[in-house]
Amino acid sequence: MPHEIDLWISCASTYTYLTVQRLSEQERTGEVTFRIRPFYLGKIFSDMGRWPFPDGAEKTRYMWRDIGRRAQAMGLSPNLPAPYPLPDAVLANQVAYHALRQDWGRSYLLSSYRHWFEGGLLPGGADNLKASLSEVGQDVDAVLAALESEAVHDRLVEETGVAVRLGIFGAPMFVVGDELFWGDDRMDDAVAWASSSSA
Repeated sequence: MPHEIDLWISCASTYTYLTVQRLSEQERTGEVTFRIRPFYLGKIFSDMGRWPFPDGAEKTRYMWRDIGRRAQAMGLSPNLPAPYPLPDAVLANQVAYHALRQDWGRSYLLSSYRHWFEGGLLPGGADNLKASLSEVGQDVDAVLAALESEAVHDRLVEETGVAVRLGIFGAPMFVVGDELFWGDDRMDDAVAWASSSSA
């Protein structure tokens, strides 16, 4: 029986672009499955009083170069730097939350990130939503209406509260029991920990 890993993401997280590309490959081993949990990371950053990658900072330039190297090794071809930060991150996370409760959720997430990193269309923006949702056979107006009827904002506020209680401060974050693994480059560590703890 594969061990379930909670993967906490924000659709405004740049490194999550790399993570979502690798989930299916990891799951094919049969050792783990991932439960993807979007949350409002921007709220956590706001409460901390800092933004991790300010415009023009050396750390931000490094981030884009680091993603570029890792993407190249994975056979991906993003156009970097991608537009950042996201003005519609709240809506992007709401759509992802709704989508991931449907059978087209992961396909949508991959599409949304591809349009952001390869096409420059910001998640949560009208152009990205139209392109990504159309690719997975969904109507934009119907999805936006579902966000209201399902009270998705309130659910994400609750999820963000859970994230805070767990001590989550960034994304992607892999959670195995009480153990936190922060960053795309910690996926293998999280998988190894989950596999050993469930042995």
